[in-house]
Amino acid sequence: MASAADSNFTFASLPHPAPVPSDTRDQALANPGFGTLFSDHMVMIEWDAGIGWHDGRIGPREPIALDPATAVLHYAQEIFEGLKAYRLSDGSMALFRPEENARRFNRSAERLAMPEMPEDMFINACLELVKADKDWFPSVEGGSLYLRPFMFASEPFLGVRPAKQYKFLVIASPAGNYFKSGAPAVSIWVSSDYTRAAPGGTGAAKCGGNYAASLVPQAEAIERGHDQVVFLDAAEHKWIEELGGMNLFFVMDDGTIITPPLGGTILPGITRNSIITLAQEEGLTVREERYSLDQWRDDANSGKLVETFACGTAAVVTAVGRVASHDGEFTIGSGGPGQLTTKLREKLVGIQRGTVEDTHGWVKHID
Repeated sequence: MASAADSNFTFASLPHPAPVPSDTRDQALANPGFGTLFSDHMVMIEWDAGIGWHDGRIGPREPIALDPATAVLHYAQEIFEGLKAYRLSDGSMALFRPEENARRFNRSAERLAMPEMPEDMFINACLELVKADKDWFPSVEGGSLYLRPFMFASEPFLGVRPAKQYKFLVIASPAGNYFKSGAPAVSIWVSSDYTRAAPGGTGAAKCGGNYAASLVPQAEAIERGHDQVVFLDAAEHKWIEELGGMNLFFVMDDGTIITPPLGGTILPGITRNSIITLAQEEGLTVREERYSLDQWRDDANSGKLVETFACGTAAVVTAVGRVASHDGEFTIGSGGPGQLTTKLREKLVGIQRGTVEDTHGWVKHID
């Protein structure tokens, strides 16, 4: 039986009895949206205490049968990742920095007392799914195949302890534009009643509970006519942390860029890290330091702050044009994408899609 220590870990291939017909698939791919359309297959690997990782397989995407006492339903031992597969300019396929997703996945696993997965196994699971569902790449401009690796406690028991059984899966969703509005810049609502994470909590882990806690304030933002919610720190309620699912950057009139420091309450974004690297290559100063809501407002009103943008796997880089709170609202720059936001986005997307040279080895080509 294969395990984590077996360098020859392989995936059994299960036949699909009824894949989506090609004409139905192509019609759906013409307007895939985000997160509502799914490809034919999925990957699953089991983990048991005393055995380790075993029974890797790729087969039809289908429902998962769970006992009512399954641990994840009661104690929320669950983590996930998000990354994209791209069609490059030459027609080949590639992933962007998947090893970083594998490392972050293991950091999340450690925080939630779950088993870590060998990086190669994580990456190979993603590669196998992309190869199986290569026909699911959407034809829309900027389309990609969004991959969702996740793991949950599958042991049926009631008791507060780490589970002894887990399931790891990867599913794929053809993706178009993340924001339904399609606006060139998004509008942000500042949450003053809720916090996303506290020191010592799970803010740096990519687990479902963090996102569940953001749903009420996100709904509040939508009800008020905004695209996203931004959270302040839990201790002083004054320092900007991150959006519901993206990191933030602030661009000053002298070219300096500020982004909130990680510190355990902010998810260490892979896109965030890439943006910092690209900005520094442009000769720009990037400071990871605390930035308050009052500073944000004052700098925007004075013109010292010229751009704000959010970044993440799903939306890549998105300009923030307007910010609102119970104390009023303010506009950043012209209210649309700034020059640096546009430049960094174009360079990053160009690397991801093979039109800009990848000098960092970030792009992993799929055979």
